[in-house]
Amino acid sequence: MRPTFSIIFFTVISGAGYGLWMLVGLAFALAWPGCLLDAEIGPVDAQSSVCGMPSTLAVAWAAGFLLVSAGLLSSLAHLGQPQRAWRALSQWRSSWLSREGVAALLAYVPATGLFLIWLGQQSPGHLVPALLLENETLVRVTGALLAAASIVTVFCTANIYACLKPIRAWNNRLVVPAYLAFAALSGMLLLWALATLPSRDLVPAAQETVWSVLLPSAVIVLAVISAAIKLTYWKQIDQPSGLRTAHVIGLDGLGNVRSFEQPHTQENYLTHEMGFRIARKHSRKLRLICLLAGFATPAILALLALLVPGPGGVAAWIGLLAGMFGIFLERWLFFAEARHAVMLYYGAHGD
Repeated sequence: MRPTFSIIFFTVISGAGYGLWMLVGLAFALAWPGCLLDAEIGPVDAQSSVCGMPSTLAVAWAAGFLLVSAGLLSSLAHLGQPQRAWRALSQWRSSWLSREGVAALLAYVPATGLFLIWLGQQSPGHLVPALLLENETLVRVTGALLAAASIVTVFCTANIYACLKPIRAWNNRLVVPAYLAFAALSGMLLLWALATLPSRDLVPAAQETVWSVLLPSAVIVLAVISAAIKLTYWKQIDQPSGLRTAHVIGLDGLGNVRSFEQPHTQENYLTHEMGFRIARKHSRKLRLICLLAGFATPAILALLALLVPGPGGVAAWIGLLAGMFGIFLERWLFFAEARHAVMLYYGAHGD
């Protein structure tokens, strides 16, 4: 399939945004609010700093909002009539594309709830959200809903491609896990980088140490999982499919079938969009670059940050840049290496 920049940008950027929102939601659901007391800080300061929304989570929420919104807007760029995009939402019973749109919009509901909580923190006692800050259960449920909505949206996005049986490289059981893993990895890289920014929060020393160890460790684990999924996926799609032209035109019983004359005298839409093919030698080089930049580099830098805490901030941002470049390249290959079965009708050989 011919790679389209708007779709690549949409799936990578929105995936990173939803991955970040998933982590922010999990942080609210599992770790915050929770008042931690520290002897060095004292109960008053600890209550006001640790029980208030951490600035890192607030910045991460905002970054996720920008990425998700930018990705969704870019998805309209390849539509002939973008103003009719709303009609896609009506087919949610049968279309993964429609389900993705519904899930993407629903994710804004708990995200808005967390924004109201932050807004209430800025003006306690003057806004309605001030009441939300006092209800720990409601805050945790809102975070859990945001995490769940983010996961469901990425799941729907992946199934748009995984459900297409004519495209063998996409109709693979590892497509959905790969999309979820890459979203989590890109979100974790973003969170790790944002956590290195200066903060006004008075965080207990023990808690700060936990986060400085937890985030790089999570990056290493997610990078290893993502690389393993992608390597297995590439191994599977490299296997011969056994498909022949006879399969496409329903003449299996006649053995080998070939056309004695091309259906068209020049390139048409199908051959232009679905007949794109990347040379195997170039594909191998790009796969290696993808593995090194997208997975190996972030994992090595995260390990370096664990062993030598000093340059952790620099390592986080370099890891983010390398990781996002690798994921962009992976997504380009995801489209470039996929071939539609219709190309067998035009005389192409089976993969």
